[in-house]
Amino acid sequence: MVPAEQLRRFRNAAPFWLSLALIPLAWLGAVLGGWWLALLPLSAWWLFTVLDALTGLNLENADLKATEDDLIWYRAITMLWFLVQLVTIYGLIWYVTHTDHLSAFEMLVLFFGVGVISGTVGIVYAHELLHQKNKVERWLGDLLLATVLYSHFRTEHLLVHHRHVGTPRDAVTARYNEGFHRFFIRVLRESPVSAWEAEKAMLARRGSGPFNRRNPFWRYAVLQLMAVVLAIWVGGLLGLVLFVIQALSAIWQLELTNYVEHYGLTREHLGDGKYEHVKPHHSWNAAHRATNWLLINLQRHSDHHYKPDRRFPLLQNHDESQAPQLPFGYPLMAAAAMVPPLWRRWMNPKVRAWRRQYYPQIIDWTPYKTGELPMPRP
Repeated sequence: MVPAEQLRRFRNAAPFWLSLALIPLAWLGAVLGGWWLALLPLSAWWLFTVLDALTGLNLENADLKATEDDLIWYRAITMLWFLVQLVTIYGLIWYVTHTDHLSAFEMLVLFFGVGVISGTVGIVYAHELLHQKNKVERWLGDLLLATVLYSHFRTEHLLVHHRHVGTPRDAVTARYNEGFHRFFIRVLRESPVSAWEAEKAMLARRGSGPFNRRNPFWRYAVLQLMAVVLAIWVGGLLGLVLFVIQALSAIWQLELTNYVEHYGLTREHLGDGKYEHVKPHHSWNAAHRATNWLLINLQRHSDHHYKPDRRFPLLQNHDESQAPQLPFGYPLMAAAAMVPPLWRRWMNPKVRAWRRQYYPQIIDWTPYKTGELPMPRP
């Protein structure tokens, strides 16, 4: 391939490599301490919100005829990220546990910020990798999830969420009027169980029991154990504590995103436990350019659920005639979700407008609000 063509491809993909800018901010905070520690979370949340305001919306769509060669530099950042995250997490654990200039509170803030990286970027990249068909990318996704102790997300997302989004079976579809904090506790309780049941059901269809070696939960357990042992080896018990802090921070980031993506949106119940097919209007869409760079087009979530096999550069934007639109990008919406009264005042009228637009025939929404509708078939 001629260098000019390769350069053009890299230039097109380059904005999606902005996530790398978060790494030096983590090290800067670790070395200098104090207020420097605030740079990382503030950049991930507020800087990209400011950039959204400056860069506006991206309503353009990529050519769906693009080849794998055309997407090489888009794929590269997601495939390189495991090594980046591995070195960042364990390198910082080693550094912090072998220096004494940071207080306990500063270490807490630092590894909360590291969790912003591994959650806002790492899990989003893992999500992209797990949707691919080749084993290398899926393994990289598994390795990323192990570093945040959330390996069951792979099963829960692929076998439960995508099949049952917008129905009572999907734990991570936030119900209308459900505050984030209640949602978070419910998801932590229900998601591992639903993921286990999904793998158990799949094995049963193959004539195997749940403890068969083909159950990926064995792989999840081994990879997570290796991640924990490595943290202890690098930094002792303090290293383990710091590792767990970043994992909890990452999980919190993920579930905040899950909460925003589907809040109050439900698929129509057709009777006999059946629901309509997933459509673009069953996910909130956001076209804010800069945050889509950081989150590799995750905000084009309407198209992701409509066409789950599409790689992130090819995800299409759906306008307000096709899908409900968020007023701001995910970082600002996630901040609002942390204050339930503010969130309800902001989003409940939008959910009600969505109902009037797409389901004027539904008079009584009470069963949809409470989750009392019949469960869909597995």
